[in-house]
Amino acid sequence: MEEAGVQVTTASLKGQVVIPQEIRERMRIDPGTKFAVYGRGDTIIFKKIEVPTVKDFERLARFGRAFAKRRGIRESDVLQND
Repeated sequence: MEEAGVQVTTASLKGQVVIPQEIRERMRIDPGTKFAVYGRGDTIIFKKIEVPTVKDFERLARFGRAFAKRRGIRESDVLQND
């Protein structure tokens, strides 16, 4: 990924920070993009994250059912009765 030089931004009274346009465009940051935020000492790291959709969970469930069927795993094999 192409690196841009250091850019300066300012926090608002509400703590909002504007990500410079060049970085937003390069990283495809659109309104509503979600971030994980980590802060320590004088360093803040923003990591763009993709929040799974309902379709993502449905796809994962289908994969799990198909995997279990191929392996002969039954629902009773994985559920515990309390």
